[in-house]
Amino acid sequence: MPVLVEPDPTSLSSLLTALPEGSHGVDSIDRLHAWLGEHTEEYVVVLGPHLDLDHALATCESLRVGRPTISVLLVRDPADAPIDAPLLTRAIKAGARDVVPDDDLDAVAGAVGRAHQLYVALRGPAGASRRGKVITVFSPKGGVGKTTMAVNLALALADRGARQVCLVDLDLAFGDVAITLQLFPTHTIEHAIGSEESLDASLVTSLLTRHQDSLMVLPAPSRPDVRERVTPALVTRLLATLRESFDVVVVDTAPAFDEPTLAALDETDECVVVATLDVPTLKNVRVAVETLEMLGIARGHRHLLLNRADDAVGIGPEKVESILGLAVAARVATSIDIAAATNAGTPIVSGKPDHPSSTAIRALAVRLCGEPAAPVTAPDTETVTERSARRFWVRR
Repeated sequence: MPVLVEPDPTSLSSLLTALPEGSHGVDSIDRLHAWLGEHTEEYVVVLGPHLDLDHALATCESLRVGRPTISVLLVRDPADAPIDAPLLTRAIKAGARDVVPDDDLDAVAGAVGRAHQLYVALRGPAGASRRGKVITVFSPKGGVGKTTMAVNLALALADRGARQVCLVDLDLAFGDVAITLQLFPTHTIEHAIGSEESLDASLVTSLLTRHQDSLMVLPAPSRPDVRERVTPALVTRLLATLRESFDVVVVDTAPAFDEPTLAALDETDECVVVATLDVPTLKNVRVAVETLEMLGIARGHRHLLLNRADDAVGIGPEKVESILGLAVAARVATSIDIAAATNAGTPIVSGKPDHPSSTAIRALAVRLCGEPAAPVTAPDTETVTERSARRFWVRR
């Protein structure tokens, strides 16, 4: 799907409406290169109007040489850079496929459509198939910080746009994902009720809310009584549809083996079990792990995340592993910074990326999905400009 690079959130949101459903947005060229390192099937890159022109042209040149099958579309604000013959000449020489004004969304859509026609001609109509990974965050006991961990894990996996990630709030009665991220959604999973047979990517995309860190969110219903109308079949169809559009789907479940949670667990590739170091929680988690084993869910793909894991409580990781029969994959210590970040609407992974808790969560993200490709630095702008100038001089 198309990827748009635009540092201005308002412009990014506007331009995304002109792109096909499921298109991805990132805020920097570094994030673009990380994204392209993970997605070899990409067919078009759209460079937004708030990118520096010389930097945008350098990126065109870099992609022309390094990824020649990708069409690059340059979007500019005519008030800042008139789309005249000199600009078109520079853009074409750098490798841009087209240059369009930012206030003509139809022109943007048309240019992307032409890029797709070229892609189909080169690759065939089938293109590249996609099957994202479903990661379920589960705990049988409330109050262990499950939602906080799910939100931060989703942000770590998204890595500011290096991956396309959707976070689904499946705690249908008391889900807190939206308020944790300080989102005010107009649609929730409630609006998908009754569409078990007709649900498709277009409908699902219309229900998602975008977070500023390139994370898409499907919120829980605003009223707890709605949960009775969310069927297991809807959950199954929903996750199957999302995994066709996203690299990773993170599911925050209810603290119970209810039917929607069981449906999500059936679709799970990796299961993160959250626990705290107290005897009642560990007892419930042990029963939950035994239940997962009995149901054959995520065998060999269960990961124990110890939250508020302080040595002073008298139960160490080795004891936990012997009780649960499950190795500790990640430990997050008690920290007032986590609560403060959550209350501020900026989860710890985004607000304090160097915090020990953020480091632990990112390490878990790497364990689950690997390390995103390292950003590739675009060629130096002056070098590209000088090289273009030399080509003009020789031809004259």
